[in-house]
Formats: sequence, structure tokens, C-alpha cells
Amino acid sequence: MKVTVSSDEYAPLVDVVIEEIEKRGHTVEYFGPRAGDPASDDNDWPLVTVKAVSQVANGEADEAVVMCWTGTGASLAANKVSGIRAALCHDAETARGARVWNHANVLALSLRATPIPIAREIMEAWFSTPYSDDDWNLRQMARIRAIEAGEA
Repeated sequence: MKVTVSSDEYAPLVDVVIEEIEKRGHTVEYFGPRAGDPASDDNDWPLVTVKAVSQVANGEADEAVVMCWTGTGASLAANKVSGIRAALCHDAETARGARVWNHANVLALSLRATPIPIAREIMEAWFSTPYSDDDWNLRQMARIRAIEAGEA
């Protein structure tokens, strides 16, 4: 599986997220600065987020993890891309729910508020929880697609 990752600034959480994805045998493509990189307008959160999630939307990647200071901006930008269901998660239970009930394909994290041990728990929950395929959940996803298509 290919997972894209983005962040508008470097923080140790970036390395932890990439490590957690790679240790599960997935390929990572990263958009954003690395440690020591100078500040650049090219790394603004809307830009790096859209680079990462566009690959999910067009099928080049399976999932994405997007980050910014609060995680809110990255989740908002991600959800502007058709076909993206981004969830800002601060704990493992929220990540599990986002997968089961919301079929989230993009995980958003806060660089500021996500401690590394919690990030590891979130990543474990995210990658070990499948989407629910019961009739009720599938109906909700059909409703989301209708909203996205302007049919609601």
C-alpha cells in the first residue's frame, strides 16, 4: 500500500508517522520540509495537504496522513478534494470510529497536540481497523457521495 504524508513544518511527529507507516510494510511519499529545511511558501499547509490527498483521490496512493499545527487546516484542505474523507483524530478510539463509520481515507494529526505515544496508538488503530460494510454504514457513505456530487 502507498501512503502519502504531508506537513507544513518539520516536527519529530513527522518522522514518527513515517516510521509507523513503513514498519507496516507500506511505501511512503512525503510532502513538506525535513529537519533543517528553510521556511518556504511551497510548504504552506493547503499546498502540501492537497499534494498528498490528490494522490489518494486519483488512485496513485491508498491513504494519506496530513499534519499541520492544529490539524484542523490540513483536514479542511483535504476535505475540499473530491473523494477524500479526512478525519482529525486525537486518540485511537476516534481513529477507529473514523475508519469503521466514516470510511475515512485520510488521517489528520495536530503537530502541537499529538504526543508521540498517542500518535503510535492512533496509527495502530488506523491501520488495523477496516471499513464497516454493513448496510447502514454503506448507506451513509452513499449519502456522503451524493452530497459531494451536489445531489443532496
